[in-house]
Amino acid sequence: MIDVAVVGSLHLDIMVAAPRLPALDETLIGQSWGTKCGGKGGNQAVAAARFGAKVAFGGQTGADDFGERLRTNLVEAGVDISCVGTDRLTGSGMSVAITEAHGEYGAVVVSGANLTFDPAAIGTAWAPLWNCKVLLLQNEIPEPVSLAAARMAKERGAKVVLNAAPARPIGSSLLDLVDVLIVNRVEAKMMSGYDDANAALDALRWSSRDVILTRGGEGLTLLARDGKRTDIAALDVQMLSSHGAGDCFCGSFAARLAAGDKLVPACGYARTAAGLFVALPNEDQCALDHAAVLQREAAQGGLR
Repeated sequence: MIDVAVVGSLHLDIMVAAPRLPALDETLIGQSWGTKCGGKGGNQAVAAARFGAKVAFGGQTGADDFGERLRTNLVEAGVDISCVGTDRLTGSGMSVAITEAHGEYGAVVVSGANLTFDPAAIGTAWAPLWNCKVLLLQNEIPEPVSLAAARMAKERGAKVVLNAAPARPIGSSLLDLVDVLIVNRVEAKMMSGYDDANAALDALRWSSRDVILTRGGEGLTLLARDGKRTDIAALDVQMLSSHGAGDCFCGSFAARLAAGDKLVPACGYARTAAGLFVALPNEDQCALDHAAVLQREAAQGGLR
């Protein structure tokens, strides 16, 4: 059985370092650039695999160099790509992300082949994915694909985790299948209509759905379906860049959920993983693994 099945996006990220984000009509001189395999789906699949889960991916790339690099990245992380297809007419997804001197960033995404899935075909084409413990979804692919995947996995007893990023309206048919909803403050406000975080959490929680609100340097809040609230502080680290932190959190959380952790320790583990992630240079982030998180948790007492 697969521990974590991820259905989602694959993008090749072009990373640009600049003193700040450019203003409208401004040409800003940057400091450096590089490329990184991404897409929220791809990032979360890689994170789940690096933190100990058996992971398989459902998605699509173009028949181009970007696509080859994206597939290779998944394979090298230990992710099964037998359900990753190729669109020979549409290019692979990509993004341009600008990271400011203080670590914050902005990005523009071109989805490409991520938008050309056929929801009616995935039931059989991606059949191996549905025999999983946890299905992990995001908002960078068409909702009908996520809905079809959630139905297939849920019918076979999987827990469905939805990271509602980027922020957009989500239909009730998909939300009704979600066991754990992960949102940041922007996503919580859009989905609930409330500025106040507590009101947003109350609005998003349901009798069969837990909600996790991530708050960056302020930590996170878990509101369980029974109404119990748990606040977990952020890890005390010096942040180098917040880019990819949310995906690290979601992937590591799904890995621990599949391993049998309860919600609070799974959230604590994912908090630690994401905190260590943002404190590492880009070239060292791929070395972050389950052992490193356990070592840090042991040093601080953990949440288990």
